[in-house]
Amino acid sequence: MRLNRQVHTSARMQEFLDPQNWLITTETVILTALGLVIPVLIALAVHWFLFKILKKIVSATPYLLDDAIVERMYRPMRWAMAGFALSIAAHADALVGAGWDEAAKWLTPVLLGWVAYSLIGAIAKGLEDDVESRIDAVAARSYSTRISILTRTAKVAVIIITIALVMLNVPGVRDIGVTMMASAGLAALAVGAAAQPALKSLIAGLQMAITQPLRIGDLVLVDGQAGRVEEIRMSFVTVRTWDERVLVVPTSRFLDESFENWSRVNEQLTGPVMLHLDPIADIPPIRAEFERFVKAHPLFDGRNLALLMTDAYPESVALRLSMSAETIGDLWTLRCETREHMLGWIRENQEEALIRHRLEVPGGHEKAEEPGAP
Repeated sequence: MRLNRQVHTSARMQEFLDPQNWLITTETVILTALGLVIPVLIALAVHWFLFKILKKIVSATPYLLDDAIVERMYRPMRWAMAGFALSIAAHADALVGAGWDEAAKWLTPVLLGWVAYSLIGAIAKGLEDDVESRIDAVAARSYSTRISILTRTAKVAVIIITIALVMLNVPGVRDIGVTMMASAGLAALAVGAAAQPALKSLIAGLQMAITQPLRIGDLVLVDGQAGRVEEIRMSFVTVRTWDERVLVVPTSRFLDESFENWSRVNEQLTGPVMLHLDPIADIPPIRAEFERFVKAHPLFDGRNLALLMTDAYPESVALRLSMSAETIGDLWTLRCETREHMLGWIRENQEEALIRHRLEVPGGHEKAEEPGAP
């Protein structure tokens, strides 16, 4: 019965599309144009009025999520409502209905996909704005990372589903789909083997969103290169170094291999400055000057401050000057300025503590004192 109905519908469509069966008059053209334009204009007016009210409502709320949804859904909903108006007009006009039935097969999935895609982006944008305005920076990075990864996953799913629904309107593609469903086992194996890298990246991205070994904005050390995480995608992570280079690292690598995350909990960090001096150096005055300088420095946060002799060799000693700061950038500046100050102070107050390479020649002093020696 269903096959007979499809054949009957196809026959009616062919009969309608036959130009010999068209009775085109000026009145018919005008009525058809009015049947198209009037519903669309009404839909656009309703859309404008509805969103004007919504903008006033959401502007009075303290949340940013509703503002982002209304702002980003304005354009896709305008086209969706125009399509809805044409669908209503198609039921009232046979000429419009015949053409709309064919066009709707292609336009409906596209419009629905656009609306879903925009809604996902609007929700993500609103959640990020709310998070940044209500919680601290570290927690905001955590939420932003989850939102970013899950949003990209949802958008990719919407795009794939939309393309699949559009392509199903192509008879050849539909036939291929039916054939693949008939051999679902073999098709599943083939698709699984071909899509293994993509599935691995998808799983790694979702795992990254859930476990969060790193987040957007974290300072990480990868392959000896330190930089800020700028973007986390399903297949790769971009890290911006201090000299503005961008490292592109596969997402799965952060799950399979070890790396350093310097801002996992917060950006408070302790860093060292190493000084290699002559063993004759007087350590207590150096320690006192180091503590005086760092305590007076505006970037020191007062948490950790110590000077320790970590190594001693026949020709040198190693001093580790450790200090802390609120942020990683402040710590870097504090370490650089402390290193410069301490070397200058030692040069002015304990010049003998600076390492010099010495060469001793047995009997050289006696020979130098002999008459006639140069």
